[in-house]
Amino acid sequence: MITALFGPRLAAIIIKELWAVLRDPRARVSLIVPPLIQLLVFAYASTMEVKHVTIGVLDRDGGQWSHEVIARLAGSPNVQRVVRLESDAALARAIDSQDVIAALRFDAHFSADVSSGRGGVIGAVYDGRKSNAAQIVGGYVDRIVAGVAADIHTAGPAPAQGSSTVAYWFNPNLDYIYFAIPSLVVVISLVSATSVVSQSVAREKELGTYDQLMVSPFRVWEILAGKMVPPVLIGAANATLYLVVNPFVFGVPFHGSLLLFYPSLLVFLLAMTGIGMLVSVVANTQQQAFLGMFALTVPVFLLSGYAAPIDNMPRFLQILAEANPAKHFLIVTEGLFLKGMPAADVLANTWPMVVIATVTIGAASALFRSRLE
Repeated sequence: MITALFGPRLAAIIIKELWAVLRDPRARVSLIVPPLIQLLVFAYASTMEVKHVTIGVLDRDGGQWSHEVIARLAGSPNVQRVVRLESDAALARAIDSQDVIAALRFDAHFSADVSSGRGGVIGAVYDGRKSNAAQIVGGYVDRIVAGVAADIHTAGPAPAQGSSTVAYWFNPNLDYIYFAIPSLVVVISLVSATSVVSQSVAREKELGTYDQLMVSPFRVWEILAGKMVPPVLIGAANATLYLVVNPFVFGVPFHGSLLLFYPSLLVFLLAMTGIGMLVSVVANTQQQAFLGMFALTVPVFLLSGYAAPIDNMPRFLQILAEANPAKHFLIVTEGLFLKGMPAADVLANTWPMVVIATVTIGAASALFRSRLE
């Protein structure tokens, strides 16, 4: 099949590279272990959700409405425990020692003020050392208090001043797994492809077969293509595996078109393979290639938009992120998974990857030729 698809000369070097990867125990481990680890870490551990939190309460009121707020806090699925505090000093100590991430304070006239229509004020203190978690917990508390306030207006003689209906498109329950799984397709295919290609030329140098390869009848483009096709195939195989597993294991449906997904995936893998080939050509040993690829993978991951939104980054990093193929492919995978992104939008995020792939593969080819000379 490979011979019919690529021709006998190119097929020979592709098969040779595939055997080199499959026979090397370290290479086999890099193909199996990292995807499994990333599946567990990204799908379950790497989450921005805040659950099982402990909240302190200083209730100097003891009335109906303070009890109502506290009861709803205790009943929240995100709150593990509500701790009663006896004084302002105890509240300060609880926050300082990180026993609680937030503490609420009800003054002595809270319920009376609420019942009389004057409105009650709840004091809230959050642990700013955990800035992201504190903001999310603050959102939980605000929603609970808003729910109590809505019930008060409904039960009282005066109607509520206004109301709003909120709907979350594409992820109705705001389930973090709906974001993590499409991103995992990008990360897994990225790591599996670059880990293989970054070792290819460096392995030839380290094993002493580089000179033999240079005097072989293969042309330069055939050598490069032969070394780049296996990583692309491996990356596509991993992406396909997760594409099949996701709906059944994690329940994240794929709403888009496979005819749009796979061409974009192929371009993305070619772009990342070109980057990996650059590292492999420069490195003299497999260890150097591994360290070089690790140094590049971290910024590629951070600038993809997975760890933090690109729009929140400084302007110069937003510009730099445009040269990151993972940033563009992450938009494609999220769009195809969650909303069935149309072809025009997929193309708008695919053509930058075509440019990146052309530049990186061209640079790798030029550098490879210069090393020959």
